[in-house]
Amino acid sequence: MRHLDGAAVAAALPWGGLVAALRATFAAGCHAPLRHRHPMPEGGTLLLMPAWNDTHAGVKLVHVAPANTSRGLPAVAASYLLSDSRTGVPIALLDGGELTDRRTAAASVLAASFLARGDSRRLLVLGAGKVAAALAEAHHAHFGLAEVAIWARRAEQAEALARRLAAHGVPARAAATPDPTGFDIVSSATLATQPIIRGQDLAPGQHLDLVGAFTARMREADAAAVARALVVADTRAGVLAEGGDVVQAIAEGAVTEAQVAAELADLCRGAHPGRTRAEEVTLFKSVGWAGEDLAAAVMAVSGHGG
Repeated sequence: MRHLDGAAVAAALPWGGLVAALRATFAAGCHAPLRHRHPMPEGGTLLLMPAWNDTHAGVKLVHVAPANTSRGLPAVAASYLLSDSRTGVPIALLDGGELTDRRTAAASVLAASFLARGDSRRLLVLGAGKVAAALAEAHHAHFGLAEVAIWARRAEQAEALARRLAAHGVPARAAATPDPTGFDIVSSATLATQPIIRGQDLAPGQHLDLVGAFTARMREADAAAVARALVVADTRAGVLAEGGDVVQAIAEGAVTEAQVAAELADLCRGAHPGRTRAEEVTLFKSVGWAGEDLAAAVMAVSGHGG
């Protein structure tokens, strides 16, 4: 059985190829039940995410530990086991953190290819963790951005990430506030439980990419932002069960489940057009789909999207 550490996973998953692999998997589909969720000490969460198709099967184990930020450790630890779905023989064990970061960012870019304006050049990233870094890199690779602004609650983290991104050719700077004014795309990857993005602050034509609120109690955007937007989910079932931004907007009576106009698979299959007007506000809500992990793992091991 092969073992791919974080560096090997990153090298095997270039952004363009990974976006294409995810698009193919969303279009084709696979078996991917809603993830298992179990509470852990100190407010942590253990997630189990299985997925399989006719050739491959995989399961990701993810431990989310918010208290790790005070320890100077990553908030998420994960591993991914890829097997042959016919024989059950293990094929590879991959670094699940790098796999998750890259497939998450690639899924956001895939959604943005349908939902953001094609001339988008300014990106605001909320958050300064590994997913935030991947989102900045992936969007820049796709759109050829002129500016990437990084905001985090701790200014020194935003400044440090901006420096790292700039050193790798991303036109990044730290932002003093999370104000979305003047940005084409706002991509949020935080552990917020109270809204950072308000609907009243959004301008026509903006695209929101909401990645961080992966439980019903978490939230990055208020109900007004959800109500203003054309909302697309990575999966409808996942977002209506766990996407706090949407779940709470529904609970408050601001929108109904019908506000989720499509799943990402609908866009990839041509069943929904995505953005149809330049002035439209669009929103992609991502909670994570196990099929993304499977597609990325197969690509990493085989050199193609499978």
